[in-house]
Amino acid sequence: MACNLHRLLRAWSRQQPRCQGSHPRRYLAVQSAQPQDPNDIRNIALVAHIDSGKTTLTESILHTSNYISTPGSVDTGSTTTDFLPAERERGITIQSASIPVKWKRWNYNLIDTPGHADFGMEVESASRVVDGAVVLIDSVEGVEAQTKGVWEQLNRYNVPTRLLFLNKLDRPGASFHSSLLSVLGNRLHPKPMPITLPVASFNPKDYGAAEPGLQGIVDLVKWETWRWHVDGTYDRLRLPRSAEDFENDSFFPSSHPLRTHLLPARVALLENLSMFSEDLMEKILALPAGNSSYLNIEDEVIISSLRSSVLRNEILPVLCGSALKHMGTDIALDYVGHLLASPKDMTDVVAVGQSILQVLAWKVCWDKRKGWMTFVRIYGGTLSRQSSLYNKTRKQRERISKLLLLYASQSEEVDFLSFGSVGVILGLRHTRTGDTLVSGHAVNSDLPEGAHVLRDITPPPAVVSASVIAQSLTELQPVEDALFALARTDPSLRVESLEGQLLIHGLGTLHLEIVEGRLRDEWGVQFQTGPRRVTYRETFAGDDMKFTSHWNTDHHGKLLTVALSLELRALRVGEVGDPQWDGNWVVDDEGKTLAAPASWNDQRSPWAYIAQGLASTLSNSPTSSLPLSAMRVAVLSFNVPDGAHPSILAGASSVILRRTLSDVGMGPIMEPFVRLKVDVTEDHFGRVIKDLTEHGGELLNLASQESLTLDDDALPFSNDGVYIPPAWLSPSSIATSSAVTMSNLKRTIYALAPLGKMLDFSNRLRAISGGHGTFEMFNAGFRPVSEPRKLEILKEIGRA
Repeated sequence: MACNLHRLLRAWSRQQPRCQGSHPRRYLAVQSAQPQDPNDIRNIALVAHIDSGKTTLTESILHTSNYISTPGSVDTGSTTTDFLPAERERGITIQSASIPVKWKRWNYNLIDTPGHADFGMEVESASRVVDGAVVLIDSVEGVEAQTKGVWEQLNRYNVPTRLLFLNKLDRPGASFHSSLLSVLGNRLHPKPMPITLPVASFNPKDYGAAEPGLQGIVDLVKWETWRWHVDGTYDRLRLPRSAEDFENDSFFPSSHPLRTHLLPARVALLENLSMFSEDLMEKILALPAGNSSYLNIEDEVIISSLRSSVLRNEILPVLCGSALKHMGTDIALDYVGHLLASPKDMTDVVAVGQSILQVLAWKVCWDKRKGWMTFVRIYGGTLSRQSSLYNKTRKQRERISKLLLLYASQSEEVDFLSFGSVGVILGLRHTRTGDTLVSGHAVNSDLPEGAHVLRDITPPPAVVSASVIAQSLTELQPVEDALFALARTDPSLRVESLEGQLLIHGLGTLHLEIVEGRLRDEWGVQFQTGPRRVTYRETFAGDDMKFTSHWNTDHHGKLLTVALSLELRALRVGEVGDPQWDGNWVVDDEGKTLAAPASWNDQRSPWAYIAQGLASTLSNSPTSSLPLSAMRVAVLSFNVPDGAHPSILAGASSVILRRTLSDVGMGPIMEPFVRLKVDVTEDHFGRVIKDLTEHGGELLNLASQESLTLDDDALPFSNDGVYIPPAWLSPSSIATSSAVTMSNLKRTIYALAPLGKMLDFSNRLRAISGGHGTFEMFNAGFRPVSEPRKLEILKEIGRA
């Protein structure tokens, strides 16, 4: 297979056109790599719901920082980070792209991520290696379903520092006020803290006429105003520091509504922030009476208090602007440097030490000219071209061909990658996403047992499957090789051979469409695909049980007996399974979470063999052949016969668990559900609702997107101690919402439905609405099904 794969890769390199976009006239000189102070490095990701403006903000950052001379556009397919043909054709981000950006004294490693849930693996891998994130919100829509999804991904990987950027404030209907309330309503953070405010217009009459737009931004921390002109230039003016001068200020006319609101807004910011900063509290208590005294607190004091509070995740700074018009980009770049964490702020990283070489591979991709490219972050030491590497995960030595800094589709060869930096290694043959690499001299060094020193990356569970059929016998091996090579670049794509046919499992129908397109366009193989099928799960059926069981095996004519004590039960309400165990929760005899088989540093540990055995059975139920999920397995004790190798525990744990589950019988079946947001005109509203209910859909609140929260019973965070700007701050939002209510032309439906019934919803909606309906679909996890639906599923998979 390896030889065929290499032949396939060489043939593909010769035949396929270059896939990366090339705009050499747009790029300014790339800066050569220089030694970087870790205190000045910021590894950050841009994350958001789809169409919130991540790629547009990335382009604005590159233009503002002088990386490119002319900003590109998503609409024209000319952006720097969306360089794949499928990305430019569809106008969406499919894979994350990393670009080093120099801004003032800081060095940013900027990662633009996809917003579509079908490419959630890219957000997973980026979240694992960044120390901070800029979360974008479309200020017309507020917090959306995938906003909550990417926020939970950041939580899962303990990304410690975050900024919120309210984007698209230049659009009609945009609302700073409503967006901030949606942050509290969807429980993103209990203390969002606006540090900038939008100026819809510097003409007071526009506020009365609800004129849409964005002309300026007020920085409440540095106490200055930015004003943009039609030609894109701007003025930056320091606001007066005394009440008398502020009254006479000519920047805001005397009748402007913001004139009397800015000082109270700054007072609210400082008083709320002082609840988390003793130094700032002491400064405020020492001030003379009167709000105007708050203007005299130094910028450095406020920024220091903000940074400390952000590092402790006590507050969430909120910025605003319009990425399309480059408004607020400079301010955002400044506060990313001021507030987000550096590699040295990460206590777990610093504890490892900067002298020991430790590298995490967070992404792997194939390039027709460069070969296998491994994206890495340096968590310890300095990686040079002469470094000897050992893959602790795969137990393989690796050789470095080249080291690169990658600028989206462009690259620069460098001699080293320093502590805290992000780069690319060429020439690694065995490394996969999530692997830990150390110095080749540290192969035999003692490392903590149970898991990697560096946490690995867990792919989201697959929900949709399809069969792949080669056009001919001669195409079978190239198709198989291409699939496994593509699965190496995308760990969320699972490939298996079952009963003579190839099956691919992905995160959604769009994910599989992109996979099929890449196989044809990039790998040049000929195949057909079968119909889409969703992936089901089985869960535990019986009552809580605790038992000890024995397993006998013959070893060189000698009977060996292994005893294993287990405790089994279904997960209870509120308990969350481990993604590494496909939603199950597996613990050891001390109640600690057991690492998944691929995550063991010492593969010869008895616990590693037990993990292998349990994973084997949990991936394939003895009663339905479906993966098991939402189940808790506790290993209470085990014994290994004298003279026997610990590997015997793999077979024993697998057989004992399989035998027990078979005796208990088949449990409830779960299927993946999705949340739908459907926009239709009034005359098609009833027919769409009828279609959804006939296909197992459950209608949610028909008027409020708050129903899209993953936990519908969760109460919103209180706004106590939170400054909420008035609604008139974004005047167009009030007029737009009134106009929509009066016209009543569009209706929005929010629903929960089984994914299996929604695979052809696009065609059904097009027929029902005459092509005028639009919808968005978001993963809502697995849910138990009714008995009639269970019978349907068992018939579908050939088990009834």
